[in-house]
Amino acid sequence: MCTDERREFVLSRQLLRSGTSIGANVREAKNAESKLDFIHKLAFAQKECDETIYWLELLKETDFISLSEFESIVQDANELLKILRSIILTTKGKQKDYS
Repeated sequence: MCTDERREFVLSRQLLRSGTSIGANVREAKNAESKLDFIHKLAFAQKECDETIYWLELLKETDFISLSEFESIVQDANELLKILRSIILTTKGKQKDYS
């Protein structure tokens, strides 16, 4: 495997790992034992989403994906990141109301 193929493989594998971890953490959050546990699991999903964006940026900067591919995918990832942040903040706000 040549160096470029190896680099692409490593970056793609990292992207796959972080991207699929988002869904897994959201699924875990659905089964949370408490509001704090829910927030904690969604925080992991948020971090993985941000990491996914990082790997997408690297793939774009190394020309393994085109600018148009990057823009399409990263737009969806940023929307998901905003949704996750909003759910976390809303849940934290509701939690304070019950404290």
